[in-house]
Amino acid sequence: MKFTLTNVRTWSDFDKSKSEHIVFDEAMPGFGLRIRVGGKRQHRTFIAQYKIGSTHRRITLGNIAKVTLEDAKQRAKIIFGKVADGKDPANEKAEARQVASHTLGAAIAKYLDAKAATMKPRSYTETKRHLEIHWKPLHGLALASIGRANVAAQVSMIAKESGPVAANRSRASLSAFFRWAIGEGLSDHNPVAGTNKQEENGERKRSLSDAEASAVWLAAPDNDYGRIVQLILLTGCRRNEIGSLQWPEVDLKEKTITLPGERTKNKQPHTVPLSDSAISILKQIPRRETRDFVFGIGKGGFSGWSKSKSEIDPAAKLKEPWTLHDLRRTVRTGLGKLGVQPHVAEAALNHLPPKLIRTYDRNTYATEKRDALDKWAAHLKVAVAQATGANVTAINRRPR
Repeated sequence: MKFTLTNVRTWSDFDKSKSEHIVFDEAMPGFGLRIRVGGKRQHRTFIAQYKIGSTHRRITLGNIAKVTLEDAKQRAKIIFGKVADGKDPANEKAEARQVASHTLGAAIAKYLDAKAATMKPRSYTETKRHLEIHWKPLHGLALASIGRANVAAQVSMIAKESGPVAANRSRASLSAFFRWAIGEGLSDHNPVAGTNKQEENGERKRSLSDAEASAVWLAAPDNDYGRIVQLILLTGCRRNEIGSLQWPEVDLKEKTITLPGERTKNKQPHTVPLSDSAISILKQIPRRETRDFVFGIGKGGFSGWSKSKSEIDPAAKLKEPWTLHDLRRTVRTGLGKLGVQPHVAEAALNHLPPKLIRTYDRNTYATEKRDALDKWAAHLKVAVAQATGANVTAINRRPR
């Protein structure tokens, strides 16, 4: 039968007792129409059939409802041309499906498993955070489909949300991952190559004003992310110290958080005094019997940082970009303005003093740290109240 627009839709000269029927186009050997009968419905699909050695191959070209006759013919011609060149299009199609199944998220999981035993713990933790959090928007893409434009756009997004340093470090982690993926045969290229690093402009010095800190506090949503933001503003802790907080680290009776050395940047245990405001936030969070982590729902602590940050920004309406680490810097700056002695303010944020001083001064300044963070919480409470229009005034106490 010579295929036409009409007969490929209406051809019915076949044995009605069979469920599948194939007819080939007289004008193009190997180009055919397959009809499958199921109940009262028929599925008509164009096919290309060819032979490699003694093996017959058949490739589906598309349903007639979605692919025109001319398009199907063109696809068949390409397939038969490859066969004439000694290639097997069916294998190419299978390989393409396999490549498409290698998504960034799945490959990152393999990479982290492979590197867990060889990387230093801190490097592994940082790399894991970069790849699982900062590159999460690309996790669903096949490795082969990720190009330089995808990487460059996400680097810019990371810089906007977390700062240029975080963007550059995340970029480096992704580049190292792709070098590994190439060696494993999972990728043929490194899309990070050729993308621009972000201008870091030296050390970041952003500290929020009282008005800005109040705006962020009031914009914090009633969810895990909002509580994390507020706890960072009250404690000066780092993002992951609060985001991965566990209930065994929290003592509501003693009003403290005790972070083990493996959870702090300087590897030193850190006891964080909790103000009444911080205690109030923690008491509102329900505990789950099978989960120690205070925040999040997965295997670890909180995730979804980028998405949550993008949702709070329009509500806060700050004129200048800000990051969660800026909140930590805001606490340190605020303590200084309130008259807290520098060594106490540094201890409150778990900053190590110079080696000579910490060799001889073994004081943990627990009482002074509590007084400092209580003073800061009271100051922040007044600032937030004033931002809502309340007529309140801070009570200035003489610094100790």
